[in-house]
Amino acid sequence: MKAIINPSRREAFGLKPEIMFKTIFITIMFACVGMFGQKNANTNSASLCGKVSDHTTKELVPFANVNLYRTDSLIRSSTSDMNGDFCFKNISEGKYKIKVIYVGYSAFEMKNIVVNLNKKTEVKVELNASKLQLAEVEIVTKEKHITSKDHSGYKKSNAAGSMSYYAPNVGRTDNFNTESYNKIADNGFKEALKDPLSTMSIDVDRASYSNVRRFITQGSLPPADAVRVEEMINYFAYNYPQPKGNDPFSITTEYTECSWNKKHNLIHIGIQGKEVQTTSLPANNLVFLIDVSGSMMSADKLPLLKSGMRLLVDQLRAQDKVSLVVYAGAAGVVLPATSGNEKEKIIDAIEQLQAGGSTAGGEGIILAYKIAKENFMKDGNNRIILATDGDFNIGASSDGEMVSLIEKKRNDGIFLTVLGFGTGNIKDSKMEQLADKGNGNYAYIDNILEAKKVLVKEMGGTLLTIAKDVKIQIEFNPAKVKAYRLVGYENRLLNNEDFNDDKKDAGELGAGHTVTAIYEIIPAGSDELIASIDPLKYQQPTAISKSTTNEVMTVKFRYKEPKEDVSKLITHVVVDQKTAPVSASENCKFSSAVAQFGMLLRDSQYKGEADFKSVIALAKQSKGKDEEGYRAEFIRLVEMAELLKK
Repeated sequence: MKAIINPSRREAFGLKPEIMFKTIFITIMFACVGMFGQKNANTNSASLCGKVSDHTTKELVPFANVNLYRTDSLIRSSTSDMNGDFCFKNISEGKYKIKVIYVGYSAFEMKNIVVNLNKKTEVKVELNASKLQLAEVEIVTKEKHITSKDHSGYKKSNAAGSMSYYAPNVGRTDNFNTESYNKIADNGFKEALKDPLSTMSIDVDRASYSNVRRFITQGSLPPADAVRVEEMINYFAYNYPQPKGNDPFSITTEYTECSWNKKHNLIHIGIQGKEVQTTSLPANNLVFLIDVSGSMMSADKLPLLKSGMRLLVDQLRAQDKVSLVVYAGAAGVVLPATSGNEKEKIIDAIEQLQAGGSTAGGEGIILAYKIAKENFMKDGNNRIILATDGDFNIGASSDGEMVSLIEKKRNDGIFLTVLGFGTGNIKDSKMEQLADKGNGNYAYIDNILEAKKVLVKEMGGTLLTIAKDVKIQIEFNPAKVKAYRLVGYENRLLNNEDFNDDKKDAGELGAGHTVTAIYEIIPAGSDELIASIDPLKYQQPTAISKSTTNEVMTVKFRYKEPKEDVSKLITHVVVDQKTAPVSASENCKFSSAVAQFGMLLRDSQYKGEADFKSVIALAKQSKGKDEEGYRAEFIRLVEMAELLKK
């Protein structure tokens, strides 16, 4: 299918550089799961379905936001699928109104739609292209008010080690936003002769990509520090081979030309975790720690979480146990440990959840760990799943206190996963840190499809850790490499001596997970100038080895079995057999496209010749089968970002 909005159609849309699209994209498909918590769908009910298309070109419009109203009250929201279809099922008889919004089009409204009992009513939605002027927005900070036309709509407020962004918040009337992100400084080039080792912890978090998607689909570019390039790359699945032998993962490397700087080369590293059948997974002891504070009221927070949890309940087995702990003004247990085959009881508890009050996050975490320990499964997966918009305002709220508690509990075999929701309150820096210290993962859920991806499709692998404290150390051969740069992973770097220190915490790898890392290489013999230090007075750099001149680098991996304290070592050598760009794998090409997009969003000094058109072209070349449409969605995001950048 052709893109809905692409550069070749700018004239048709009347776009000018000063014009910016702004719309609301809240993709909450409650039609199938019931937004209002009905235990059983009414058999005497009706449905309202339709198809969204472009009025002029007749092209189908996926991911359009469709809102259903009755007596002017919003009762459900949905999103058109890849074929432009949407459907509200299990609704009562009567008259309805729908409103459809999509970036670049005028809002569509259809009133007095008559829906009859036990019948399917179908409507046709045709959107007309429009121009939306960029309005001035009032940005509120603690110090002063600022008026800005910055495309991101965000203004930074400096703080030690982190950045807070204050901006208009969709769905709020106070125009106040307290989202915060850690400051990221792009990794620079290092000389292979003077600094030949690069050491890092793996990262399988993917929150940054879905958060970036949220910004773009709501009509603004993300703040640079919200863009963690490695998480964007690792959001996507790659076709790496399954491991052989006793090791729980395989290692794949590829050496080719750098797509954003033709004078440089690129090393692509792929790790594939061993797949485990769902039926073979150990029993789960899951404690959901749910933020029900007042800030969680909006549809993209607690209601979205509840819908996602309903999907997860369908996957539970009799041997699994689920507990629900909530926190607001105080913490409490909504559901004690309950077998996975008591699905109706679990659903009933989920339906009771309502938002209101302040946030005693520290008290909630302490209670959740207590419940997890009381129901500890020696041979199972013991995990707390914290779901929040990021507020921890009352109680043990300091990062230091939280981290100390979580680090202690991970040593007891209880891990922590963090799920972020909504806009305006996201404490991205804190949530990422808590998940990392808890030997868990951090995901951001912006719509029901992402909830299904995280809580259903990927939850089995997330819950089953197959390798812990996974570290990578690379030694570059200065005979082949003048300088190197790791793309992303800025907050995952380790000291070189940490590689052999089994007491040093590092990342975890779940069943079926993939990890991708990219190094940008300046080849030996290049006359390119790089930042350097003065010649040393008392020592000289090690001489270039002559015995391994065909080796570009040696990759070393350390990991521990989930219940072991001593690491194992794997070594992999990359030789100087560079693949031509046209022959590079889909894995390499697509991950390179995502890396370029991340650098463009960050306006990185290392983006080289990258631009949005080259990203789109490379992504289209390497889209592959894309059965679930994630790569096609990526291409549309790039197209939208290009328009927002103008």
